[in-house]
Amino acid sequence: MNTANTTAATAAAPYLSVNNIEVIYDHVILVLKGVSFEVPQGGIVALLGANGAGKSTTLKSISNLLRAERGDVTKGSVEFKGARVDQMTPNELVKRGVIQVMEGRHCFGHLTIEENLLTGAYTRSVSRSELKDSLEKVYHYFPRLKTRRSSQAGYTSGGEQQMCAIGRALMAKPEMILLDEPSMGLAPQIVEEIFEIVKDLNSKERVSFLLAEQNTMVALRYADFGYILENGRIVMEGEAKELANNEDVKEFYLGLSGEGRKSFRDVKHYRRRKRWLS
Repeated sequence: MNTANTTAATAAAPYLSVNNIEVIYDHVILVLKGVSFEVPQGGIVALLGANGAGKSTTLKSISNLLRAERGDVTKGSVEFKGARVDQMTPNELVKRGVIQVMEGRHCFGHLTIEENLLTGAYTRSVSRSELKDSLEKVYHYFPRLKTRRSSQAGYTSGGEQQMCAIGRALMAKPEMILLDEPSMGLAPQIVEEIFEIVKDLNSKERVSFLLAEQNTMVALRYADFGYILENGRIVMEGEAKELANNEDVKEFYLGLSGEGRKSFRDVKHYRRRKRWLS
């Protein structure tokens, strides 16, 4: 009886849980205010909002990269698989299975594509054959990288660098990837290709994804669930299909409404859910 209850509770628990976090930069600037959300195991969750809404800060608060930018989580907690991880080092968190792909890709420009990929396995103690198998798996999902494996990353296209950054994260054998603005600066066709690969990795490798993305239309097409950030607070949430069809989302984040394109000033009412704690 107790064992069954424990199993049920474990299954019901969220994979990643962000609980009422507050983030302050330079001990003065309040950027996130009571942000709470969950990512289920094997899910794709989109974190949406305009530039400056707090999406990247939210991801860095999970991956513990804020201190490098003089930021701190001053309230709340972050849990992964039921254990608190907000006090861990980024290296420890990667070993736990959570890794972030930064906005702007951040490939090592002087290294080849394959050398970049190999740096992703730095935290793993694996044999040469296991390393080769991991590389081949990356090349299976990103065949373009295999043809460019000997090219210096700095001389490859933006799309290839984005693929390299995601592939490098895969080399660490993650259970969850925090993907920050994967569509930034890329042609629509490349964006679709990358999101298709993300969907493939999610369904075949069971990698969970948290996507921070300004391209609301594309993100909601591939995600299962979405949260919308505005001025450091989550103001709306729901199933991805429901958000994509929501009139408020169409007006504010897609620039569309039943009457055509609207500006923010034209809209008098905006229904938001107050989810933060005072």
